[in-house]
Amino acid sequence: MSLRENLAANLRRLCKDHASVSAVCRELHINRTQFERYLQGQTVPNKATAKLICDYFRINEAELYQYPDAPEPAASGLPPISEALFKQMIRPPSPSIAGGTYFTYFSIPARPDLLMRSVTFVRRDVELVTFRRVTGWSERQGSTWARARGNHYGVAIARLNWIYFSGINRRQTGEPSLISVQWAPISEPVLTGKAMLLTEAGPAFVSVIMRQDAANVPPRHAIKMAHVIRLDDPGVDPLVVSLARDGLG
Repeated sequence: MSLRENLAANLRRLCKDHASVSAVCRELHINRTQFERYLQGQTVPNKATAKLICDYFRINEAELYQYPDAPEPAASGLPPISEALFKQMIRPPSPSIAGGTYFTYFSIPARPDLLMRSVTFVRRDVELVTFRRVTGWSERQGSTWARARGNHYGVAIARLNWIYFSGINRRQTGEPSLISVQWAPISEPVLTGKAMLLTEAGPAFVSVIMRQDAANVPPRHAIKMAHVIRLDDPGVDPLVVSLARDGLG
């Protein structure tokens, strides 16, 4: 295969882990038509664009152009550390959570009147549970929550009756996040717990509430709802408001 064909095959594989090619282009600030030329093997990016793509997908330039089926280098007799860690993370038991859309609410330090609402798309593939969590996708410049943008991808695991959502932000900040929740001891199905997130002041531990979307909100509309909300907003889930005010998150 030629260099351009290698690039095209690798980019198509990398884009499969994202919502769409359009979403990738938006986050990279690359013209969709130009990106399609890379995907079709018609041309290769210049050095600056290649670095932008590599930084976004967390790979080096050699991986971008390598033969698609090239094996990962490994120490003789030992599995790659990434493979060993991944197998450890997804070993049974799998989380007791159904696939679907979940609205995820985070407390905001020093602002008990506000919540950060994110949307988490959970996917079950037999025993493997993965997720994508979007925060502040539709914010306006200069707003209170403009710095909270997030597009986290990761895996959910279950340990000792807790569900852990461990992810990495696909945006340029690239920070990790960890949410640990369990089903609340109430009649309504809702998850409550704690989260470690990166804020403008540095890492912080906050309360978190997760509730599955029962109204079947379209994904695009759900993403537009991912921003800061007030507890006195009449459109906010009453159960979430009650849990937040009682400190049960």
